This record gives sequence, C-alpha cells and structure tokens, in this order.
Amino acid sequence: MDALTLLHQRSSMGKLTEPAPSAEQLEALYQAALRAPDHKELRPWRFIEFSGEGRVRLGELFAEAEFQEDPGAKDDVLNAARQKPLRAPMVIAVIAKVTPELPKVPKMEQVISAGCAAHGILLAAHALGLGAMWRSGKYAFDPVVRKGLSLDEDDEVVAFIYLGSLGGRHKPVARHDSADFVERWS
Repeated sequence: MDALTLLHQRSSMGKLTEPAPSAEQLEALYQAALRAPDHKELRPWRFIEFSGEGRVRLGELFAEAEFQEDPGAKDDVLNAARQKPLRAPMVIAVIAKVTPELPKVPKMEQVISAGCAAHGILLAAHALGLGAMWRSGKYAFDPVVRKGLSLDEDDEVVAFIYLGSLGGRHKPVARHDSADFVERWS
C-alpha cells in the first residue's frame, strides 16, 4: 500500500477480534510510532501494552475509577468499566512522558508529539491489515487511572489504542472538501 492510499483510507475499527498483533507486527507498530516529530529528540513517549490478564487489570483500574467517582455506582456500571479493555485482544496506552519547563519545547508540543506517535501506530496497523481504534475518554484523565499507570504529575495519557484483527468491515471513509478547512493567505 502506498503512503497516500494509507493516509486517505485509514479508518477506525471498533470491532476487533483475536489474534492480537504478533511480536513482529508490534515491532513494526512501535517503529512507526518512534518516527513521530520530536523537537530536541526528547522522545516524550511511553507505551504500556495490555494483553491477556493485563486487560483484566486495566478493566479493574477503570472500575476503581468509577467507584471512586461514585461510591454508590451500580454493579452494571462497574462491570461495564471492567469490560472495556476486553473489547480488543490488546490495548496500548500511549503516554506523553513530559519533561516540564523546557523553554523551547513546551508541554503541549511534547503531548502533540506523543499524539503523533499514537497516529503512527494507527497508520502502521492499517498498513499491516490490523484493526485499530483510538480511544481516550474520561479514563485518560482520571486520577485513579493515572496513579495505577504510575504517571508523573506532568505526564498525559494521550490514547488507549485498541488493537486486533478485523472483526468486521471497514466503513467507507467520508470524503471531505479541503476548502472547508483551509484558509489561504496569498
């Protein structure tokens, strides 16, 4: 697949099945992530892989976050939180490992760089014929989850990337008119 086709056709895949990416595929995903733009070569990324029982542990962390937010949360809410990481054979948390107070590389730039690393994973997954879905939501910002993932104060969860084999078909990608998004100064 050529690069432009990849960029024009990549889409999120919400229905993911076994198997998880192989070790060789994971290495390709990480190598793509490590090509993200990176001012001052800080490499402000950290990746946490969850597979097998690791997904169960992540689900327990999500359920604990729900309980801490609402100690009266019903069992169905807590169980729904537990099940979220089980929607794919693998989840990769992409963490912006921020070096604070750098005058020429502000925090926002480091977080964006980690976002580019996450996008590299998505693009590489599509190129390899894998399914992938970028999820974030409230758990990315929850203090219980942050503590459970051993984040430092300035670190940010950029994405929970759900990975697996295609469990359905890719939805047609909507085509947008670039003129709706581009302002030209000539």
